[in-house]
Amino acid sequence: MSGIKTVLFDLDGTLVDTAPDMAAALDILCREENQPVLPYEKVRPVVSNGSIALIRLAFGDVEDQQRLDYLKQRYLDIYQKNICIDSTTFEGIDRVLEHLEHNGLNWGVVTNKPGWLTLPLMDRLRLVQRAATIVSGDTTNNSKPHPDPMHHACDEADSESDECLYVGDARRDIEAGKNAGMKTLVANYGYIDAGEDVNTWGADAIIEKPEEILLHL
Repeated sequence: MSGIKTVLFDLDGTLVDTAPDMAAALDILCREENQPVLPYEKVRPVVSNGSIALIRLAFGDVEDQQRLDYLKQRYLDIYQKNICIDSTTFEGIDRVLEHLEHNGLNWGVVTNKPGWLTLPLMDRLRLVQRAATIVSGDTTNNSKPHPDPMHHACDEADSESDECLYVGDARRDIEAGKNAGMKTLVANYGYIDAGEDVNTWGADAIIEKPEEILLHL
């Protein structure tokens, strides 16, 4: 046995396929601002990088900070109102969670998404009560790739860092897990740009589908 007691997931692009709803919110904002709507396949790889990255994808480098702040807040307001219309757990995740729960392991989420978006989404998916820990981008003073949120998750899940496996679809996820002394997996099924070489991230392994998590327990 590997000694893993807790599996921690990034949220967007790892545990939950939120891209349909996040892209739809960007479409609404673009239409409001008379900006061309982007193809979904161009938006999907950027979703894990958050709202500012999506705004810059659609509107370019907005130099006026007030304008950027407005676009970000308007985007988040739109997304909050439509937070779980087409978002679902990735295929295979439900089986992974059931396996963990039935075999005495626990699981949780560590995301840079703010709590006021994370908790409603997890609640709508009926995952809040099942998770041993939910750490959002504003739960601790620092967010990923800093190890603070990872250590906070360990405390809540009652596991040591070396008893945790962290799964994520961004370089900062792997850095955060490694910084905290955790075993790490790249969710290569997630929101990763075609130009990214995940082999350079330094993870313990790369998985192509959620079920492969079980091979690393």
